[in-house]
Amino acid sequence: MKAVLQRVRRARVEVEDQTVAEIGGGLLILLGVGPQDTDQNAAALARKIANLRIFADLEGKMNLSLLDVAGAAIVVSQFTLFADTRKGNRPAFVSAGAPEHARQLCDRFAALLAAQGVPTQTGEFGAHMQVELINDGPVTILMEM
Repeated sequence: MKAVLQRVRRARVEVEDQTVAEIGGGLLILLGVGPQDTDQNAAALARKIANLRIFADLEGKMNLSLLDVAGAAIVVSQFTLFADTRKGNRPAFVSAGAPEHARQLCDRFAALLAAQGVPTQTGEFGAHMQVELINDGPVTILMEM
């Protein structure tokens, strides 16, 4: 699994001009699933993200987790994180997980993150989405499990 975490002041996902997810402070998580990924990967990633200390404490140091700041999360499926751009000018996505496998693990990851105590919303799997965010910092972190 690959995840791009963006610390946000607010974020919103729209599908066909309808808001499907919206949060204040927290994380926008772009999540890519590979064919070899499992529930164990999803569980490990959910635990790590919930406890990752990337929010500022009273001294301005990144010392607090998403749980510490009572932040929320939006999870957006993002197969393009598996783009292979080594050849030519058109990315290949053959390394991405099959749609049903990816859908299942994205849903599982979101549920596991919520079970950690993080209010979690999702985009719409497979839909053409518009993602709007105010990146806080900016803080953007790439993770792989």
